[in-house]
Amino acid sequence: MNNNELTIIEHIEELRKRLYIVAVFFVISVIGSFFLAEPLIHFLQFNSEEAQQLQLHSFKVTDPVKVYFQVIFILSVVITSPVILYQIWSFISPGLYEKERRVTLSYIPYSVLLFLGGVVFSYELLFPYIIKFMMQMSVELDVQQTIGINEYFEFLMQITLPFGVIFQLPIVVLFLTRLGIITPMMLTKVRKYAYFILLIIAAIITPPDIMSHMFVTLPLCILYEISILISRVGYRKYLKAEQQRQIELANNPSTDE
Repeated sequence: MNNNELTIIEHIEELRKRLYIVAVFFVISVIGSFFLAEPLIHFLQFNSEEAQQLQLHSFKVTDPVKVYFQVIFILSVVITSPVILYQIWSFISPGLYEKERRVTLSYIPYSVLLFLGGVVFSYELLFPYIIKFMMQMSVELDVQQTIGINEYFEFLMQITLPFGVIFQLPIVVLFLTRLGIITPMMLTKVRKYAYFILLIIAAIITPPDIMSHMFVTLPLCILYEISILISRVGYRKYLKAEQQRQIELANNPSTDE
C-alpha cells in the first residue's frame, strides 16, 4: 500500500510499530553497553599521551556513576543508530519511487561510518591538541589544574560528538540533491555564507587561538567542497531519473505513481 493512501490512524499505528522496534533494539544496546562502557572509559582515560598526564578526580560521590551511565547512553544510541535510520527509511519509503528507495537505503551504512569518522578525527587530532593547549596555558598562568572526571568526559563529548554530526554533511547534501531540493549551483552560490557559518562553528568548538581555529576550519571547508562535488554527481543522476520519469509518464499517462 502506498504511504499516501494510509489513513491518519494507520500512519500512527505504523509509527508506533517503528518506535517499538527502535525501543527494543535500544534496550538490547543498553544491556550490551554495560559491558563495553568500562573498557571504553579506561581507553579514553589512558589512550593518548596528553590524557595520561591528567589526574582525574571525583568532586561528587555520584560523578563516576554519572560518567558511566553517560557513556552507556551514548554507546547505546550509536549502536542503535543504524536501526533508527532504517526505521525512518521504512516509514517514508512507501512515498518514494523504487530507485529512490534503493538509493536512500544505501545511505545508512555511509551515514554511520561518517559519524564514526568524525568522532575519530576529532578525538585523534583535535582533542589532544586542545588538551595540550590548555595545559600550556595553565603552566603559563601558574595554575594547578584539578580536573574532575565528569568535567573531562563532558568536555570530550562536546569536542567529539559535534564532529560526528558535522561529518554527515556529504550524505545530507547527496540525499537532498537526489530529491531535487538543493542543487550544486545553489551550494556554490552560498559558499561564502557557508564558510562564514563554518567559521562560527569552529570558533564555538575550539579554544581561542588562531592555530586551533584554523585546524578545525580547514577540514570543515574541505568537507563542504567535497559535498559540492558529491552534489554534482547526485544532481546528474537526479536529472537522468527525472528524464526517465517524464518518458514513462508520456508512454503511460494513466499510470498511477
